[in-house]
Amino acid sequence: MSPDSFLHHIRQKAAQYLPYITDVRRHLHRFPELSFEEKETSAYLSKVLTEAKIPFTTGWAGHGIVAEIHGKGNTWIALRGDMDALPIQEQSDKPYCSARDGIMHACGHDVHTACLLGAALILNSLREDLLVNVRLLFQPGEEKLPGGASVMIHQGVLTNPAPAAILAQHVYPSLDAGKVGIRPGLYMASTDEIYIQIKGKGGHGAMPHECNDVILAASQAVVALQQVASRLAPPAVPTVLSVGKFQSDGGATNVLPERVFLEGTFRTMDETWRRQAHLLIEQVVADTCHAYRCTSETTIVSGYPCLANDATLTAQVRLAMHDYLGTENVVDLPLRMTGEDFAFYGQHIPACFYRLGTGNPAKGITSPVHTPTFDIDEAALETGMGLMAWLALATSVHRR
Repeated sequence: MSPDSFLHHIRQKAAQYLPYITDVRRHLHRFPELSFEEKETSAYLSKVLTEAKIPFTTGWAGHGIVAEIHGKGNTWIALRGDMDALPIQEQSDKPYCSARDGIMHACGHDVHTACLLGAALILNSLREDLLVNVRLLFQPGEEKLPGGASVMIHQGVLTNPAPAAILAQHVYPSLDAGKVGIRPGLYMASTDEIYIQIKGKGGHGAMPHECNDVILAASQAVVALQQVASRLAPPAVPTVLSVGKFQSDGGATNVLPERVFLEGTFRTMDETWRRQAHLLIEQVVADTCHAYRCTSETTIVSGYPCLANDATLTAQVRLAMHDYLGTENVVDLPLRMTGEDFAFYGQHIPACFYRLGTGNPAKGITSPVHTPTFDIDEAALETGMGLMAWLALATSVHRR
């Protein structure tokens, strides 16, 4: 089968499967599950894969699934879709609104999973003509450390044999459905969690001279920490430090507490500076608290690494996107300080992470991810599943 024939077949199948994959997405959206709790999602996907006669194994990082489409060649390409939802109460009157209180697919992982399943069905329909083997990773736990990607890698998902490349897509509501975005090299930031405990001598608020004021010390620490990003970071390295939680013991207006707890996030795009910054954060907090006669304990939990798209692979993906969607529907992406556990895969094999347009202002579909009103233009599902299937073929051809 020629490349043009493959292209035509994939487009045709994507259109044919759209109603079914829309139903799949709506089912997943209605029954979301939190990170590493995706038992029902896994069972549902297992049933579909079994009916399609696509071989798979379960138990990856808990409830993950790895399916395989066996072609005639020796090259393997991996495609990944994440399955977990967020602890957000959905605000929607849609019939597929979440049926579970406080849990919602607010980051579009239902879309990722549905598109990956659609790509699997398309590729399975072509298996007699495929010159590539495709490994499909239905991954749990993207939203929660240590990240399902790191666990699956530890379990050997990138071995026996190692894929030549791995691809993934993510919903992008600020881009219209039918379009995609891509960026070579560094794209997303590392994501570390900061936990600080500040201790002092509490007492009556009317007699601060008899106390060691942890509220004041913590307030100054929050301000002082900003110099890590504004004065200590290399000017050319994107860096963000945000304190998102400030909580104290006690509960009266006239009581100075003995302890304050701060929590925040540190993000950057340089691994060497990242390690240096961890030490500086601890030092800044300790020195600031010492000046106010208080003590501190700082814990930094290393999260996901910087996400970098392999330059050669990304160039191949971009050309394949042009073939499938047209040059006008492929846009350049800006840097993002958000994070993704897909970055772990890129530390082992060439990886490319791109964005799938899901917005439609004319239909009022504009809410960003991680909000209670997030939704998509479901026409994006046709683009998402077809493009993933095409990229598995097109990038493998370039890599032979």
